[in-house]
Amino acid sequence: MRFWLKDGERRPDPEPVPTDDRAAILAGLVLWVLALAALLVFVGPLVESGRVWWLWTCLVGIGVGLVALVYVHRRNRHS
Repeated sequence: MRFWLKDGERRPDPEPVPTDDRAAILAGLVLWVLALAALLVFVGPLVESGRVWWLWTCLVGIGVGLVALVYVHRRNRHS
């Protein structure tokens, strides 16, 4: 088995598959929002046990998802 092929031996790269990145990002955002809602129901026990960072994790996930959504929107608009 060789790790490197000469340019003449390589097959051409396949065409990229078109995807809808917004659908994947929105699915992740929905899951983060549901997790946050579920955790807010039990906010008292979370505070008592010192696991408030779980709420912050959900908020950061939502924030990253929103940034990704804006990025994908701008990328699609410019291409």
